[in-house]
Amino acid sequence: MKYLKQILGGDLRQFTMVFALVVILIAFNIMSNGRMLTSQNIMNLLVANTYVLVLALGMLMVIVVGHIDLSVGSVAGFVGMIVAMSSSELGFPWWLAILAGIAVGALIGAWQGFWLSKVGIPGFITTLAGWMIFRGAVIWISASVSRPVPHELRTLGSGYLPDWGRELTGLNLPTVLIGIVGILVFIYLQLRKRGRQAKLTGQAAPLGPTVIRLVVVSAVIAYTSWILASGNDGTSIPVPTIIVGALVIFYAILTQRTTFGRHIYAVGGNRQAAALSGVSVPRTYFFTMFNMSILAAVAGILFVGRATAAGPNDGNMWELDAIASVFIGGAAVTGGIGTVGATMVGALVMAAINSGLMLMGVGQDKTQVIKGLVLLAAVAVDVYNKKQGRASITGTLFKKKGGAGSDDVAPIPAKK
Repeated sequence: MKYLKQILGGDLRQFTMVFALVVILIAFNIMSNGRMLTSQNIMNLLVANTYVLVLALGMLMVIVVGHIDLSVGSVAGFVGMIVAMSSSELGFPWWLAILAGIAVGALIGAWQGFWLSKVGIPGFITTLAGWMIFRGAVIWISASVSRPVPHELRTLGSGYLPDWGRELTGLNLPTVLIGIVGILVFIYLQLRKRGRQAKLTGQAAPLGPTVIRLVVVSAVIAYTSWILASGNDGTSIPVPTIIVGALVIFYAILTQRTTFGRHIYAVGGNRQAAALSGVSVPRTYFFTMFNMSILAAVAGILFVGRATAAGPNDGNMWELDAIASVFIGGAAVTGGIGTVGATMVGALVMAAINSGLMLMGVGQDKTQVIKGLVLLAAVAVDVYNKKQGRASITGTLFKKKGGAGSDDVAPIPAKK
């Protein structure tokens, strides 16, 4: 057991949801006669759940800071309709329609951030009002009629990287190259971490477990790349997946390596202490809500690109999937705890359940029941562990000890 902990680089409980995700994928693959882990289904799983992954990134920060946003689905649907109508009826070029949609999302974020940070209305109430306002607004401006979107948005929402090199290798070479780069980056980061540990403690981590970890993770990356690269002609890594990957890297750096990220965890962990340390709590609230609405706009744009049209019911109940992803990923209901990596695992668990149940022909009614039970079980186990004085199961996933996202909030230096 000790050797296994060394291989994983920490407490086994940190990887519970990762193990759960693997078990879910394998179980559904067996029950669906091998249809779950096919290249086409994996691509469909990633593309179909892009909006959940994007919304979960923003929702994580809102929940960590101690609030919740119920309006994200309505905002996403409203922005998607704005983009479709501005291009189809106002004649905007596709890129200008996208900018207009993101600008609308930013204005909505500023509006909701104002009521929370300046007026002091709780985020739950502010965004509940936003949910009603923008759900009604999208039906109002569209007259309950769908609108088409430009072809370029369809590429953005469901396109693939260029398909070249297949005639030589039978694989999509851009996808293979991205997989190789991912492996090399992971190996570099692990070796650098081991070197830093040796400098700080005078003793490096054991070489054997480190090598096993490198081999196992590299094999997973290689296998995933092979699945995506060996799909049908013209397919590869979906463009939305590339966009999500870029956002994940950006927000992982933002939450773990920047002052604003540390402020989010400080305010969520102890608002009064953060304020006494010089953190502007209203400003943190404002920019967290502002960021959430911008990401909701991005999610809405990617969705209508995949759907090829914007409809009056787009975004309905999306906020629940985003919130569930964050809590399954180990975020604390009271705020202050949660990481980008764990949230993405939580979102992928939800996506895998959706995809697997769909392959088995399970209806939406039973799917919602199962997803609700999974959410309840994940949070209940985390609450139980915390009552026993243990670390959160997935709240510390991918964290740096003492860094942002850990149970102990990093101290915030006082203003001079």
